[in-house]
Amino acid sequence: MMPNLDPRALKSMMSKMGITTLEVEADKVVISTKGKDIVIENPQVTQINAQGVVTFQIAGNVTEVSKEEEIGEIEVSDDDIAVVSEKTGITDKDLIRKALEESNGNIAEAILRLKEVN
Repeated sequence: MMPNLDPRALKSMMSKMGITTLEVEADKVVISTKGKDIVIENPQVTQINAQGVVTFQIAGNVTEVSKEEEIGEIEVSDDDIAVVSEKTGITDKDLIRKALEESNGNIAEAILRLKEVN
């Protein structure tokens, strides 16, 4: 930034150039990418509008979560387990649950995985 510049003068100068800022109250910011999520806790978010172009400036505590780590968070219902058991003939619920979690809850893929094993 420019040294010895009064904040009011800076805001006035930005306004003359068509730049406005707005503080956005956010609890958490999540940026999803192909392989991971970037999570920013306790963020300070500023929306900047410069001549019709909107950008965001974000500062906070950054953590990265791999998409692979989220696999264990998939909810597997008893109905899903029953369908897979019926189609594969396997009665081991833990084995079926593991196959469903590894296939991100995709029943058809879990059935194929289990048929390959047996």
